Amino acid sequence: MANVNIKFNNKEYLLSCEDGQEEHLEELSLNLNKKFNNLKYELGNIGENKLLLISSIKVMDEYYETKKKVQIQKKELEELKIKFKEIKSLVYQYKNDKENEIKQLTSSQEQLIKDIDNYKISYENLINKVTIEIEDFVKKNTLNS
Repeated sequence: MANVNIKFNNKEYLLSCEDGQEEHLEELSLNLNKKFNNLKYELGNIGENKLLLISSIKVMDEYYETKKKVQIQKKELEELKIKFKEIKSLVYQYKNDKENEIKQLTSSQEQLIKDIDNYKISYENLINKVTIEIEDFVKKNTLNS
C-alpha cells in the first residue's frame, strides 16, 4: 500500500491506496476539493459538514447522471448490434440470392449456346438440302430445254 498526502479544505490528510494509484487518488481529491471550494464560495461558510454533504451529493448526482448516460449508450449499442445483425443477415441473403440468380443465368446462357449451335446445324442442313434441290431443279430444267 502507498501513502499519499492530500490537502483538502486547507488541511493535510494522509490516505492509503494501492501501489500505482497515487496519482489517481490525488486527481480525485483535487476534483473534490475544487467542488467543495466552489460550493463554499457560492454558499458562503455554512459549515464544513453541510458543505461536505452537499459536495458529496453533487458528486453522487454526477455519478448517477453518468451512469444513466452509460446505460442509455449501452442500450443504443445493443440496438445497433441487433440492427447490424439484421443488416448482416440481409446482406448474406442478398448475396445468396444473387449467386443463385447467377447460376440460373449461367445455366440459361449454356442452354442458349446449345440451342444456337443446334439451330446453326439445322440451318446449315436446311441450306444444304435447299441447295441440292435447287441444283436438281436447275439440272432438270436444263435437260428439258
